[in-house]
Amino acid sequence: MQAKKKTRIRARRSIELALGVILVAAAPVWASAVETAAARAVMEETVSEVLAVLRAPDLETPERRTQLEAIARDRFDFETMSKLVLRRSWRKFSPEQRVEFVHAFTDHLATSYGSRVERYNEQDVQITGDRTEPRGDVTILTIILGGGADDISMDYRLRAQEGIWRVIDVKIEGISLISSFRSQFKEVLSQSGPDEVLRRLRQKTATLENSDA
Repeated sequence: MQAKKKTRIRARRSIELALGVILVAAAPVWASAVETAAARAVMEETVSEVLAVLRAPDLETPERRTQLEAIARDRFDFETMSKLVLRRSWRKFSPEQRVEFVHAFTDHLATSYGSRVERYNEQDVQITGDRTEPRGDVTILTIILGGGADDISMDYRLRAQEGIWRVIDVKIEGISLISSFRSQFKEVLSQSGPDEVLRRLRQKTATLENSDA
């Protein structure tokens, strides 16, 4: 009788221990103060570089655009952004289509970023705060000051990969870039498939380039 009681107690403790391990493993990971500071430092450097390009008096527009796009390609994690945009639909793409989507999405966002930021050449950017997010991500809060774009909020969510912090989403006035693109592609994917998504993405980039030419 006593032996059975001990067996039940050991079994119950084993179950409690297993549940504890599962709960710890499933708990969201939050960035530490040191990691948050590292992410903030990356955005401070990025803002400084962007403003330096925008304020360089001798740069012609094509060169200014090229330098802004180069900053975006270096500081944005376009592969992770592509996966977040497609989410479960990522599996519908072949390996070749995935590579093509990342390239096309990178071209589009870099072009769009260069074009959008260039319009803010009379404004300033201030970092106003930071916020930790699940999965160890950090969001850096910024606002644009001056000119006609006064007090527009642009919040950058960053994720560290192998110790390097890069942007994986941008919220402009609370609207997520990732969510916006996901909505745009969802219907096209369900009706026409990956090839049509790739065609429309390339078309959007070409339209953007032509409109700014």
